[in-house]
Amino acid sequence: MPHLNERQLRLAAALEARSLGYGGVSAVAQATGMARGTIHRALEELQHPQATSAREQVRARGGGRRRIVAENPQILKRLKELVESSTRGDPMSPLLWTCQSTRQLAEALSHEGNRISPDTVGRLLAEMGYSLQANLKTLEEGANHPDRDRQFQYLNRHVRRFLRRGDPVISVDTKKKELIGRYFNKGRQWRPQGKPEKVKIYDFIDPEEPKAIPYGIYDLARNQGWVNVGCDHDTASFAVASIHRWWRSMGQEQYPQAQRLLICADSGGSNGYRVRLWKYELQSLVDEADLEVLVCHLPPGASKWNKIEHRLFSHISMNWRGRPLVSHEVVVKLIGATRTQTGLKVKAKLDKGRYPLKVKVTDDQMRSLNIEAHNFHGEWNYTIRPRNQNPKR
Repeated sequence: MPHLNERQLRLAAALEARSLGYGGVSAVAQATGMARGTIHRALEELQHPQATSAREQVRARGGGRRRIVAENPQILKRLKELVESSTRGDPMSPLLWTCQSTRQLAEALSHEGNRISPDTVGRLLAEMGYSLQANLKTLEEGANHPDRDRQFQYLNRHVRRFLRRGDPVISVDTKKKELIGRYFNKGRQWRPQGKPEKVKIYDFIDPEEPKAIPYGIYDLARNQGWVNVGCDHDTASFAVASIHRWWRSMGQEQYPQAQRLLICADSGGSNGYRVRLWKYELQSLVDEADLEVLVCHLPPGASKWNKIEHRLFSHISMNWRGRPLVSHEVVVKLIGATRTQTGLKVKAKLDKGRYPLKVKVTDDQMRSLNIEAHNFHGEWNYTIRPRNQNPKR
């Protein structure tokens, strides 16, 4: 390269790019530092040599327009200020509420009198060590709660104690709601070549379209799952009804001698610790099943640590990947067919019941509960006993 003039250099680069075939221009541009446009122009010269007479002049070494950074050394500083001020949420930043693209950055700089193209902005950002990056999921709500770790330890102690005694321990939660119909479902499945499953182009959410609401119960000791597929609303009544259906269909038969049950649940959602209806409905389950229920909620912001997420729900998602969920029956069958090499077995049932929203629980109804808050974070940990028994104080 040092021995070639400007024209010879771009023609040599074009020859190299042409010999490499597809992707050659990008490869040569990266290796030489030349602009892709320059290489493309040289390719045209090679293809039409008779039209290159106007380009015979060779620019002297060091000729041409100076780099914008050389003409305006402050532009790098201003570009960095624009990028970082919008990142920090500076209310004076012109890019705070816009897409932070190279075009927007170039326009902001141009309005200040610094004429610059989006491509040049991209090159300058790369030289400064910037790159396009997605959000990184690392922050958790409640992660700084002083008793976060102690709550995990408290929950695990109860889990070990229940399992040691042979009492049932279940992890519960609602899986993501799924649209029913020929909607796109992430993942791939084996199909004849060139014959993919056809689905709708758009996934617009229509309130009138049916939905599937899978509420799962995972039995830690037996590595078994029960999923109640609802059609109405994800409410506390639906959550407890799902647990009740599991107990009548599976739990009671598998634990005939059980007198107590441990439920591990998230802090939010339909089974959240602040939801009055959740506790009120659990009392009805306790009274009917004549069963003592201990509830331990995971600390706020720790839902991903719930056992059901990675021992049941993740395998369900893998089992139906690439399959449009065209009906509730398909959802139930795909969930029920979920298996793993570690022995996971799943049963699923369709629940056509109605679970209305905005059901209020009065103070008198709350006072009627036979519920005992534990000494350690009683809002997260509590025991509900049948109302014909007196709570232990």
